[in-house]
Amino acid sequence: MARVRNWYNQSKSATLIWCISLITFYAVFRMASKVSAPSRDLQVSNAERYRMYDKMSRDLDEHGALFLKHGETSQSLLLSDLFDVKNGSVTPVLKAANPPVRANVLYMSPDYSIPISKAVRDIFSPTLDKVIWFQNPELYHFSMFHASHHILPVPASEEEIEVEVNAVKGVAKKLCPMKIVLDRAVLTSTGVLLGCWQVISGTDPVTIRSKLRNALPRAPGKQLYAPAILHTSLARILGHFNDSSEESGSALELQHFHELVARLNKAIRGTQATISELWYVEEYDVLALALDGKMKIRRFQFGCSKE
Repeated sequence: MARVRNWYNQSKSATLIWCISLITFYAVFRMASKVSAPSRDLQVSNAERYRMYDKMSRDLDEHGALFLKHGETSQSLLLSDLFDVKNGSVTPVLKAANPPVRANVLYMSPDYSIPISKAVRDIFSPTLDKVIWFQNPELYHFSMFHASHHILPVPASEEEIEVEVNAVKGVAKKLCPMKIVLDRAVLTSTGVLLGCWQVISGTDPVTIRSKLRNALPRAPGKQLYAPAILHTSLARILGHFNDSSEESGSALELQHFHELVARLNKAIRGTQATISELWYVEEYDVLALALDGKMKIRRFQFGCSKE
């Protein structure tokens, strides 16, 4: 009888250990499967972003350096509307936005933005210091969705703005931190130097914009950016190189611009960052986030802790 009882206890212990091991293995397997590869939706969005970035990287060659002719910016504004170049320095032209633009943007921490900004300055300053505006690294951001923008304004009372703020706060609570990687830097025909990013894990920009659309039903139907895009402005070039003139050969200038962008990509391509903060920004000046203008910022941390 004692032998039977001893065998039963040993068998019971072995079964318990086996069950615990099985449960542990299953939990680890589930965790690994979630972390090891991005979801199918994320893969689809990354493929779409790659196609967009590839097209953007050809823009300068296909359309030429329009910024050397004081052309339009990417938001249908003239460069002369935004910047004043006098006495060898660039000064932003701050114009009141009426009504204020209400932008929702993802914020990049200075932990990531400052090293990128330093690389941009080190590479572009020597030959363009008199005709370039560098984005403030304290305000590196990714535009997601506008409750109102300068092309299609949507006026709002203080009470309506507070409703929007609370709605955006609710969206932030459902977002998971994004791990992102710099796909490439590109210089557009309008003179904007952009950092173009891919998503490793977390909530995809397509999902974020969809949630903001649902939360802000009064927002303009026509938004400023494609649903999948994830890019941030690094700098804006306004004119020719310091040692060139209006008569400089455009082919040589384009080659020089390409060389600078190639050097920048060698320095920062593959940089990784984590994004976990959504801002609701009232821009009282046109493009206040880009030009260090007057604005009011409401900050919301992502509420989801999953990756």
